[in-house]
Amino acid sequence: MACALVALYAPTAKWLWERWTMSVWHNAHGALVPLVVAYLVYEELKATRGRPATASAWGFAFVIPALILQIADTGMHTELLSAVSLVLLLPGLSLLLIGVERTRKIAFPLAFLAFALPIPLSLTESLHLVLRHAVTNVIAAVTPLLGIPVFAEGTTLHLARADLVIADACSGFSTLYAAAAVACLTAWQADTWKRRLLVVLCAAPIAIAANILRVMLLVLLVASTGLDVLNTWIHPASGMLTFALSLPVIFWLGQPANAPRRPANGDTPIANASARTAP
Repeated sequence: MACALVALYAPTAKWLWERWTMSVWHNAHGALVPLVVAYLVYEELKATRGRPATASAWGFAFVIPALILQIADTGMHTELLSAVSLVLLLPGLSLLLIGVERTRKIAFPLAFLAFALPIPLSLTESLHLVLRHAVTNVIAAVTPLLGIPVFAEGTTLHLARADLVIADACSGFSTLYAAAAVACLTAWQADTWKRRLLVVLCAAPIAIAANILRVMLLVLLVASTGLDVLNTWIHPASGMLTFALSLPVIFWLGQPANAPRRPANGDTPIANASARTAP
């Protein structure tokens, strides 16, 4: 079965790798998602070692639609349908091979694998445009306060030295997609539903703000040194800055509000003291 799956989905895996490594602006986080899923599955299943597994026929409810999508993609050659088929197939195989109990334990990691799927531009074109206009308007409003005159026309910023076009790659969608994935992962590990909701709701504003700050820094560099700075390593490296700014904030929001204090030497933990004095 493993050999058959490798032969069936090898072209899809190659296509996914090409999309993940295309650039830092397009689905770069996808390459990390399978590694995270594999680790989470391993951790969740450690406690079930040695227990007998009972196969569940409910797995066919996932396997059959997955194979239908794979057959459809064979004729359409989109590769995206095949990737969706792979994500849908895994929980079905889990139910068939290791049973309902284990599959329930790894349900979230298997669902999290959907964040590895690249989103086609045709499905996000309107969102890209909204994000581009948001970045342009904020930059046009803030930059003059720093003493740099700028005129916004559509999604183009006219500076004294050059004209900058806020393209789809600068819209911040890649950061938004990655932040959504990290927010879901962080929310899953949070201790209360309020903190989970906080993390999920704050992910998008944090990602958008980080991207606006990145574009602002690039505009300031262009205004001071010229357009050639965008042809250096600074431009692609700035794409990583958005992740460096947004992801730690998301992790911080997901931390417990009041972590338990570790007792010092000689202190008696409250729980143990209560246990000894309770009747």
